Amino acid sequence: MTGSISAVLVHVSDVVAGLAWYRRAFPRAVPATSQPSGFAFLQIGETQLEIVPADTKVASGAAGSIVYWRVEDFERSLAHLQAVGAVLYRGPLAIDGDLWMCQVRDPWGNCIGIRGPRAEKLG
Repeated sequence: MTGSISAVLVHVSDVVAGLAWYRRAFPRAVPATSQPSGFAFLQIGETQLEIVPADTKVASGAAGSIVYWRVEDFERSLAHLQAVGAVLYRGPLAIDGDLWMCQVRDPWGNCIGIRGPRAEKLG
């Protein structure tokens, strides 16, 4: 396998509400639609963020793999996610160099990871 991640699927019980919430959570995401299928998703850089129905094979919630999004300002990004309804789940934790990371949970219990520098160093 080569290249970057092409798509991230997020399983939710309500796809319309999920698309709306993730649009608020990722304000730079561009709504897009596959043709001819009509499948709606959010485009973030080269990655498709696909909000799909939870089912018996893949439920929503924290269950293993976490996608970490690179952010320019860790504190601002965490505050934004919390303002749209995400709940801090794990961290924040200082990692390599000046980078910080944490996980938040969306309204369906899925984890979103963020990783980036803090605007201000803690004393």
